[in-house]
Amino acid sequence: MARLLFGLGVAAVIFMVYAVADCAFFDRSRIRGLSRGWWIVVILFVPVIGAVLWFLIGRGRVGRIPAGRSREVAPDDDTDFLRRLQNDAAQDERIRRLEQELAELDDDSGAGGKGGAGGTGGTEAGDDTLGTESQRPDTPETPGESGPSGRPNG
Repeated sequence: MARLLFGLGVAAVIFMVYAVADCAFFDRSRIRGLSRGWWIVVILFVPVIGAVLWFLIGRGRVGRIPAGRSREVAPDDDTDFLRRLQNDAAQDERIRRLEQELAELDDDSGAGGKGGAGGTGGTEAGDDTLGTESQRPDTPETPGESGPSGRPNG
């Protein structure tokens, strides 16, 4: 008789440990009745009955939807998701148009500006040329003299 009681006691402890672990790792949205912490207290302080109550009452089934909570729907049935897709597409189109306008503005300012696309008119870093005509050694300093090509400067 003592062996039987010892075996039942070990089984009850194993059952309670399993119930506490199941409650601790169970999906919060499917727990019914009490909150998770209170279910663990009930399982621990009402030894076997608390674990049985957890499995009968506390564990919500997968197919059931708790009151006040919406169930998940497929993306093509979710109106909010479809609305966000439309907003994203409209925003992408707006960004594309703005980028195109900026590219056109860059092309217009680069073609008419002095000094190429940069529009600075001076020399850029890494350019071998000097900034002004008077600093170049191959051109004469007086405006009336002719340069190396034979044409008058000025």
